[in-house]
Amino acid sequence: MLATEKAEAEKSAQRIRAADESYSKYSSGLATASQHQAVIDGLKESMMEFCSHNPGISAKDVMDMILLTHYFDTVGASPKSMSDKLIRHGPAGALKDVVAQIRRDACGDSS
Repeated sequence: MLATEKAEAEKSAQRIRAADESYSKYSSGLATASQHQAVIDGLKESMMEFCSHNPGISAKDVMDMILLTHYFDTVGASPKSMSDKLIRHGPAGALKDVVAQIRRDACGDSS
């Protein structure tokens, strides 16, 4: 009888731990989703503000600049990553060409 009660108590404790872990992961997912939404909202607001003060620049142009800035922030995090991942581009390479290369590299297209 004692062994059965002990087994039932352990089974109940495992259920409680599983429920706690599930809730923790759910809460973490909600927090991550909220952070992503805040980033998206911030980018949207920044793009609208930038475009309103710079006629002729599109939201895509702004996103390309953000992508390029993020790329250099990422590869510049350590000297090794800079030498391993910096894309090649000519001195006359336009922002559009560099962004296209980043997108190709991110998608694994080596052509």
